[in-house]
Amino acid sequence: MTDMQYNCPLTDDDPELLMNDHPREACGVFGVYGHAEAAKICYFGLYALQHRGQESAGIAASQNGIMNEHRDMGLVPDIFSMEQLGQLKGASSIGHVRYSTTGSSVLANAQPFVVRHHQKAYAVAHNGNFVNAHQLKAALEDQGSIFQSTMDSEIFLHLFVRNLKLGFDKALLEAASKLQGAYSMVVLTSRNEVIGIRDPNGFRPLCLGNMNGNWILSSESCALDLVQAEFVRELEPGEILIIDQNGPRSLFLDKPNRKSFCIFEFIYFARPDSTFMGRNVYQTRKDHGRTLARQASVKADLVMPFPDSGVYAALGYSEASGIPFEMGMIRNHYVGRTFIQPTQSMREFGVRVKLNPIKELLKGKDIIIVEDSIIRGTTAKTRVRALRDLGVKKVHLRVACPPHRFPCHYGIDFSTKGELIASRKSQKELAEFLELDSLHYLSLEGLLESTGVDNPDANFCKACFDGCYPVEFDNSISKDCLEI
Repeated sequence: MTDMQYNCPLTDDDPELLMNDHPREACGVFGVYGHAEAAKICYFGLYALQHRGQESAGIAASQNGIMNEHRDMGLVPDIFSMEQLGQLKGASSIGHVRYSTTGSSVLANAQPFVVRHHQKAYAVAHNGNFVNAHQLKAALEDQGSIFQSTMDSEIFLHLFVRNLKLGFDKALLEAASKLQGAYSMVVLTSRNEVIGIRDPNGFRPLCLGNMNGNWILSSESCALDLVQAEFVRELEPGEILIIDQNGPRSLFLDKPNRKSFCIFEFIYFARPDSTFMGRNVYQTRKDHGRTLARQASVKADLVMPFPDSGVYAALGYSEASGIPFEMGMIRNHYVGRTFIQPTQSMREFGVRVKLNPIKELLKGKDIIIVEDSIIRGTTAKTRVRALRDLGVKKVHLRVACPPHRFPCHYGIDFSTKGELIASRKSQKELAEFLELDSLHYLSLEGLLESTGVDNPDANFCKACFDGCYPVEFDNSISKDCLEI
């Protein structure tokens, strides 16, 4: 889920970027059908998906025609108490964890988003981005729709209720067919149905599980493991899965000739204990590192990641190269975003409080740092400089994906080319900017090969690397400073 507004890109002086120079995606979704304590199961599912969104969370539950919801800003365990979960009664529930783009982290945009129409209620939780959101919203407003938020998720419900006169199934098909872009959604009705919808390209993940006869929908399989649900399958691209008292049944949207699963799920977004397309994420990331070691070998004393990014690729690099793996940096896991002070003098202190080097291990050594990605380069530069100050002799950086040269229009937060340092600097220039002895990226061919997926070129969206966008978007809309 993203907002129907485009904000100015964060600058190199932004303190938040110095804490985390990795992309953010919106969001994680979870759904439960048939369990007497559906909201509590949903709570645990969201807990497992917390890595997909840490700004807000919400749960909606339905019972006997009544839908209740609770949403708030913050982390899942801080938002929900047992008392609050007890008030979310019903055997059907959906939940959402959210990241937002800059400037739109407000409670009004937290999900699930609920509407009431003709004495019925509908809720939606959404992961992705409608690239035609501005056109759809403008057309709906011209027809009298009044929007309560800046979320593109709300557009779907407006389209859905407008088409209910065609019947429930046709309303779902008609509404979803108008959407363009990347989306996986879970929908809850006051009739207790739980619905999963995946876009025709299959950009965003969504899977089905079974827990003792109760049905589960989740962005990732790791959440099924936590609630002890059996993984059944991933939803097909373009599938609308309706779960009611008769069990699951499927409708299908027209599908394109190729799939476009976001390859960044394997590189960074997903938890390593999740599985997509029959491939475990942990093992895939190690394979990225092994391939990287074959492509970019260099002599060094140790291989290390900056925790927690790059850990599994670094393990693979170490195994393939024979160079020892070490955790040369120790992360403080209790540092939250609110710690960072928005002043120039606090910038580097914010980085140091999150990661601290083991001086005795690193001083005087030649080291290889393995990162999963470099987006803006700000954090990497500060960390490399700190290692130099510590007395590290040589610093080699290996990146377990190709250079990010093109913006993402499908729900990842680097939406302008100017934010991407690899689009502005050559590899040599970037190595000099980061004060490295050497820099090497995993090739696109190596990345695709190491996924282990059959015919990978026809199964993944890799537009951020090669500029080939599977779904067209409106280039006339500036994504720098335009709010619609």
